[in-house]
Parts: sequence; structure tokens; C-alpha cells
Amino acid sequence: MGAPEGEQIRMVHLTIPAKAEYIGLGRLALSGLVRVHEGVLTDEVIADLKLALTEACTNAVRHAYEGGDGVVELSYELHPDKVVVEVADDGNGFEAHPIAQPADEDELVEGGLGIAIIRALADEFHVSARERGGSSLRFVKHLTATAV
Repeated sequence: MGAPEGEQIRMVHLTIPAKAEYIGLGRLALSGLVRVHEGVLTDEVIADLKLALTEACTNAVRHAYEGGDGVVELSYELHPDKVVVEVADDGNGFEAHPIAQPADEDELVEGGLGIAIIRALADEFHVSARERGGSSLRFVKHLTATAV
């Protein structure tokens, strides 16, 4: 299904090295793209999108290549009614397992909450294995009255 006549879908693809210091570039690209909807998206929603992107990129950087070199592919789609973000890698794939509840707060450790954070911030969420190896994490934020 395409955009209504006169409205276009804006798409940006960015490939970054799988290193933490490059995640900020992905955030900048997302910030610039969603500014097209300035006045529609609140600063809070934009911050949520950037946080979800950061968590997705961090997962790819930390887990995909086990210390080796690799890249993270970022895709952004700005539709009239939603923002779609995909973070993909060619590394060691993973499955998104449900977050188990710890028996007590002492069992909480740093890390491991990225997927739960993304699920909480996004309206749609999907993780899948890529045919050529690696993983693809895709999340969607609908531009509704709650996003304004």
C-alpha cells in the first residue's frame, strides 16, 4: 500500500561500522528525518525513537560479531502515518526471547533490557533471522493523536 497521492515516503539507508562510537550517526540521521514531521511529533516521541534505535544498534554492536569487524545497516522510512526503523547485521543471529522476571531486584544486571525497552516504546516490533545470516530488528511508531 503506497502513500496517498501527493504524499511521499522518505527513505534513508545508512551503513555504519559495528562500533559503539558510530551509533550517534544513526541517531543524527533519525533526528533529521523525523524533523520533517516537526510540529507533529513531540520531543518526547522523538527521544523515544532515538532511544529505541540506540538500544537496537547497541545489541548489534555488542552481540553480532563477537569482537570482529562488521557493519550495521540502518533503514529509516518516514510515511505520512508512521516511522519505520530497521537495524540489521550479518553477524551471529539471535532470537528475541520474552524477558524473564527476576526473583528479586538483586538479580537485575546491566544489559539485557534493550529488547524490552524497544517493545515498550514502539507500536510494532519484529526480530527475524536474515537469509544471508545475521538478524534484522524492525520497529514502527504510528503517528497518531498520541504521538502529537
